[in-house]
Amino acid sequence: MGKKLNRQIVGSLAACVHCGLCTDSCHYVLTNPDDPTYAPAYKADRVRKIFKRHFDWTGQVFPWWVGASTVSTDEDLEELKDIVFGKCTNCRRCTINCPMGVDFATVNRMMRGLLVSVGVMPEGVAVVSKDQWEIGNQMGVLKEEYLETLEWMSEELSGELNDPGAVIPVDLTGADVVYAINPREVKYDPRSIADAAKIFHLAGEKWTMPSEGWDMTNFGLFSGDDDLGGAVARRLYEKVTELNGKKLVISECGHGYRSTRCEGPNWAGMDVPFEMESSVNTMLRYIKEGRITVDKSRNTTPVTFHDSCNNARSCGLTEEPRELLSLVVSDFREMYPNRSENYCCTGGGGAMSMTEYTPRRLKSARVKADQLAATGASVVVTSCHNCVDGLSDCIRHYKLSMQVTQLVNLVANALVVPVRVAVPGAVEAERVAPAVGPRVPLSLAGRTILVVDDEPDVLTFYSAVLQDNGATVFEATDGDSAIEIARREKPNLITLDLSMPGTDGGKVFETLRQDAELAGIRVCIITGRPELRRLIYDRAVFPPEGYLDKPVDEETLLRNVRKILEVHEQPAASRAAKD
Repeated sequence: MGKKLNRQIVGSLAACVHCGLCTDSCHYVLTNPDDPTYAPAYKADRVRKIFKRHFDWTGQVFPWWVGASTVSTDEDLEELKDIVFGKCTNCRRCTINCPMGVDFATVNRMMRGLLVSVGVMPEGVAVVSKDQWEIGNQMGVLKEEYLETLEWMSEELSGELNDPGAVIPVDLTGADVVYAINPREVKYDPRSIADAAKIFHLAGEKWTMPSEGWDMTNFGLFSGDDDLGGAVARRLYEKVTELNGKKLVISECGHGYRSTRCEGPNWAGMDVPFEMESSVNTMLRYIKEGRITVDKSRNTTPVTFHDSCNNARSCGLTEEPRELLSLVVSDFREMYPNRSENYCCTGGGGAMSMTEYTPRRLKSARVKADQLAATGASVVVTSCHNCVDGLSDCIRHYKLSMQVTQLVNLVANALVVPVRVAVPGAVEAERVAPAVGPRVPLSLAGRTILVVDDEPDVLTFYSAVLQDNGATVFEATDGDSAIEIARREKPNLITLDLSMPGTDGGKVFETLRQDAELAGIRVCIITGRPELRRLIYDRAVFPPEGYLDKPVDEETLLRNVRKILEVHEQPAASRAAKD
């Protein structure tokens, strides 16, 4: 203990006045009101008595007066283990409610470290720590398994974007971003890796993932083992330095962010020569800088946000997630209390690995379940993989009708992909190969196009672009009038929105294909609802000649219209010679 004492810990051990204001802040106390052993002040006193006996003069002179005593038996060690591992998640909510600034979570972590140093800890803590010491990550993921997962996600991403260049780079030197993740993503949630890769790729980022030293989580924060904490942090820092990375981006994990960015340099005794930031900040910056485009109408399900204890209380990361949510979801409902006052997911402090304490952990989750239910949301979002598991347990145990997701999943779902996904039977949006000399767009004169969309701005934009290039344009704002104009005008092409009042675009498309008089009209679907794609291509009719996801810029619209109508561009020199 003497080696662990510093100003923060000594101040916390000496400053408690037993006012009791910490009591109502603890989710364990709120669900066990008749058991005083859950009170933060009571638990701190179990540690404080050892401090007083060995390091405070009052305890050395008058131990019976100040309640000082030492650790004498195995039972004493077991009592301490039960208190610091089984009755506290180190969420620090009691700390911010203490008028004296007593940081019980820091004291609790110190005592965990002392117990670990003499081999007294829950079995799960021992197993996870061993994996992180020996294999290099807390879930024991082998290098081969990790690299195979990245390769698998690369293949899926390339296929989804129809772009061979959309891959996950590994050990790329000189990258602007080195991306480190939670082992849980490899083992249980690889889709989050692909979503992040999609965002990096569309942002045009020069990024990479390391083949080793990629675990940004750190069980040393939970176990109180500073040696483990330093070794894990050093492993990651040295790998980023070896790759000459300019910035370390940390995937969504509360304790990973705190241990890597805030605590790790102290544990490792290193001056870190690169920037570090949460991927939440990275995604928000990409949107603000215009490097990626998002459409919040793609995330319409009501969502609420759970503040991770380590992100919010320990690192102040509270406003950035909400700003990002405001850009990618259309129905956000705040949870109360929130930010630094939010309640723990009950899975913090490594509690998910301590199975012997599961019953009391789930009992204390009643507080969080009530919080979640009160929002009326269908999805709870969190920027922490540990919270994903804790919240999932809580939702399952209390039978709530909710799902858990993370910001990276919502951002990826809201992404507007500038080059659309390849669809069998449809014309592909393709990159035009550069030619010698400037290109002159060939006029669409003599072509008739029916533009169908219920959004006035979109209708005006499409019409203006097509008319400026010589086309004769007709407009319709609903499905019924679209069919009527199609019968009357027999246009060469119809650009068709899917989600419209009255007869929707899907029914209009089917009607066109089943009508012998209209079946020959070429159709380009343009929609902001990519989830409806299946409803178009699963129909028992010939697929559309083109398909684009909104928003569509002028170049993309013209390129696809020309391809569908088999109108080709020519280099300026050739046009001039022909003229």
